Parts: sequence; C-alpha cells; structure tokens
Amino acid sequence: MRRRSVLLAVPAGLLTLAGCGDDQSGSDKAKPSQEPTGQSPSPAPTGKIVSGPVPEITGGKKFGEKPKVAKGSGKPSSDLAVKTVIKGNGAKTAKGDYVQVNYLAQIWNTGKVVDDTYDKKQTAAFPVGKGQVLPGWDQGLVGRSVGSRLELAVPPAYAYGKQGQPQAGIKGTDTLVFVIDIEGAFNAKSSAKGKKVAQSNFDLPKVSDNTDGKAPTITVPKKDAPKKLVSEYVIEGDGPEATAKDALLVQYKGVLWDGGKEFDSTYKRGELAQFSLQQVVKGWSQGLTGKKAGSRVLIVVPPDLGYGKKAQKGIPANSTLVFTVDILAVL
Repeated sequence: MRRRSVLLAVPAGLLTLAGCGDDQSGSDKAKPSQEPTGQSPSPAPTGKIVSGPVPEITGGKKFGEKPKVAKGSGKPSSDLAVKTVIKGNGAKTAKGDYVQVNYLAQIWNTGKVVDDTYDKKQTAAFPVGKGQVLPGWDQGLVGRSVGSRLELAVPPAYAYGKQGQPQAGIKGTDTLVFVIDIEGAFNAKSSAKGKKVAQSNFDLPKVSDNTDGKAPTITVPKKDAPKKLVSEYVIEGDGPEATAKDALLVQYKGVLWDGGKEFDSTYKRGELAQFSLQQVVKGWSQGLTGKKAGSRVLIVVPPDLGYGKKAQKGIPANSTLVFTVDILAVL
C-alpha cells in the first residue's frame, strides 16, 4: 500500500511493525497487491493500562478536529496510559479489527509533533491486537467505541524500546503522546452499506446484494466477455470518493469469466485487504477511482488491464477477470 504518514513510513515503521496491515495470506500473485513484512523492534510487555497522567489538550477539542496538545509535565508513567477524552456511541473495537483513525503524535517532554493525519486529510487503518502496530496501540485500542477520542501516553517499552526511532527524532527514552479519533472499525464480516442499484444489463455478470458479511455470489453469463473495462455499482455507498492516489480497505472476491471459477477471496481467507490504487492492476485502479466508500462494485477486467499474456496462480493467460469489491474505507 502507499504510505502517507511518517508513522507509516518504513517497513518496520513508527506505528506499523509488520507491513502496515496489508493482506499477506493466500496466493501472492492472484491478489491485487503484495508487500513484504517488516520486523517488530522488540518484544512488548503486557501490563496494566492506567488512566494517566496525560498532557492537556488545549485546542481542537472536537472529534475530528486537529488537536493541540501541551507538553507533558512531570514524569510520565512507566505503564501505558489511556484516557477517553470523548466517548463514542459506535461499535466496540475487537482484537483483529481494522481500525480507521485520525491521529496526532508528539513527544512527551518537548511537545514536538512527529506525525499527524489531520493535515494530510487522510485517515489511516490497521489491524489491532495482532502485533502489526505499536504495542501501546495494540493494547490501548481494543475494546474502544467508534466515535471516541482517546489520548495515549506510550512509554518506550510499549513503543520502540531502547533503540527509539531515529528517523523521526524519537529517542529510546521518549514517551510518546497520541490523540486518536476512532472513525471506524471493520472485520472479516464487514460488508458494503448503501443503496442497492438495479443490475439490468444481461450481458454482464450479476452480483448478489447481500450485506450479511458473507461472500456475494457472482453469476457470469454464457456470453462473450466485454473488451473494455466495466465498473458498476451493485450497492452505492455515501462515503468519500476514492481518488487515484488513495488507499482502500476492502472485501473482494475474484472469478474467471470463462467458467466462473473463483481464484481469490478475502471472505475465504477471513481477512480484509488494504492497498493503494497506485499499486494494483490497471483494471482495479481505473475501476475503483471515483467510487464511494460503503459501496459494492462489479469490475470486469479485460486481459490488457489485468495480467495480460502472463499466467498467474489460478489465472490462465489472457483471462478476463470478474471482481466484486466492497469498499469499506477510503484512506
């Protein structure tokens, strides 16, 4: 996936420890994207979570606003401190959920901001409780309600340990302060949410419009495959539109036009996929650009916008591919 924030900027990154939560299971060639996994810098403790101390939020106090946070005073706790600043009323996050957030990060004793998503106007998403983000986030974000604003004081043992993160000017003795707005949470049962759109073209595959978390069915007609890209709503959401530079969090399923055989599915693996539209086959980047979060999209990808003359695992050469894609979040 394309990384947009300092905390997501390196494979063993400042926030992400294991590859930004990209889907890594299943066939490494049939999926739209693939990325190597980073390494966790050190084993993390599992201890109690305390309520403070945390620095005062002095500005931008509403959910979704960029906060301004005072420097920390006194000695920070050696335990992970988590304070609920605003209590949301959405679903609670669970271990393994992809959590979509806005956040700001700064150093306790200097107040230096080392990253924030608010200025970039792009949220981030990652799985929690699976060892793919900072241990402080892994432990502090599970069981929290969507719509909440949290403030975390994360000591080195729950962040980068004694080695710190020199790329961002974080020393091995620095406690980090995060303000985090939880925008959404998604899991392997998540589906599109929106208005169902009539599928009236009998020359195109039909995709079921179920929203129960189960894989949609794809019925391919016994007709010649279209020569040009097809991208149509099955369910139209009301979220932000994806641009060609965005990353997406999705559920998807792919079948061959010839015979309708399934070659890849997040539903079957029980894992969501996250990727940049700049790092997928052209049929995906063109077909999903302009589509709204919350939508289910039918994409028919001709060979020249897919894998062309090169066979992939489960995909013969010169195959037309049919996908159903649920866009859970635009990042």
